[in-house]
Amino acid sequence: MFRICLCLSVVINSVLSQEAEDPVSYTCTDGYEFEPQRQVCKDIDECAILPDACKGGMQCTNHYGGYLCLPPSAQIIVNNGEESQEQAAEHVNSPPVPPRHRVYQNVVRNMHCSPGFVPDEQNFCRDLNECEVSNPCQHQCYNTMGSFLCICEPGYELASNMVSCHDIDECSLSSYTCQYQCVNQPGRYVCTCPEGYRGTRMCQDINECETGHECADDQMCWNYHSGYRCYPRNPCHEPYVRTGENRCSCHSPTLCHGLPTSIVYKYMSILSDRTVPSDIFQIQATTFYANAINTFRIKSGNEGRKFFMRRTNNVSAMLVLTRPLTGPREHIVDLEMVTHNVMNYRSSSLLRLTIIVGPYSF
Repeated sequence: MFRICLCLSVVINSVLSQEAEDPVSYTCTDGYEFEPQRQVCKDIDECAILPDACKGGMQCTNHYGGYLCLPPSAQIIVNNGEESQEQAAEHVNSPPVPPRHRVYQNVVRNMHCSPGFVPDEQNFCRDLNECEVSNPCQHQCYNTMGSFLCICEPGYELASNMVSCHDIDECSLSSYTCQYQCVNQPGRYVCTCPEGYRGTRMCQDINECETGHECADDQMCWNYHSGYRCYPRNPCHEPYVRTGENRCSCHSPTLCHGLPTSIVYKYMSILSDRTVPSDIFQIQATTFYANAINTFRIKSGNEGRKFFMRRTNNVSAMLVLTRPLTGPREHIVDLEMVTHNVMNYRSSSLLRLTIIVGPYSF
């Protein structure tokens, strides 16, 4: 009886190529053919497809990548190159087989596959899942056929080594990311607002006069952009007396000779560096006299010629901002209305406007 140990070294080379519009294709070595369903190279059984593969009464025995012609009495042993204890004992107790009749076919499980593939128990080259084997990516790993892809978490981007992730500085990408200040953080960014404001990307002024202030009882709270101020509820000084909210009047012709008959106090706030020209405040007469003519002018507070008074009709005028105002700053402008009648009677009233310019353009 012939005892034949089949020991064969098998090499499969699969070449993966993918064109822009062509499907994936494999090239197998001689003795193998590609099986598209399983995406592997499988052995060709030449004994089944070749008629009269062996001559002279020899037996055709298929093996990986080819076939053998052996005597019918040959005993075939297929292993991985190692023998069990039972097989070793059997070989010791069995009569020796002449070397010329012994054929070895060594099936090596450690076969050669293309990068990204490993042999399985059937000696097929199967895709290697690199994400389970070595965890090569710093963040997320996605296995692909024969390779893998690294994906970074939001707020990170892939480094040049294609496996590491580094933080994206969103604040450097655009100056419009945040209205006030952008603070970069690992994987994210936050927008901050200055004191007196709140919000995320956009900053909104906090009305401290509603949320809480420290003005006294005899003071009124005036909110402006980024803060608030306290002004006296009674701004009148002799010879003027309070006759209404923010209104002071003088009823003594002797004491008020050459002075406005009334002074009205008004407050307003504007943004820093406001575009110009811009209409910012309208003054209007509250008392109308027949055949009276009213004129308007800026009496004081316009040293830098930042304002202009435009008369709109006989009883009103518009204060125009002609130059940008940069804050924080306070401007006090006196607007005067002079009234003339047919009896040559002249009187005047004053509107003292306090303009608070905020520190920011929002």
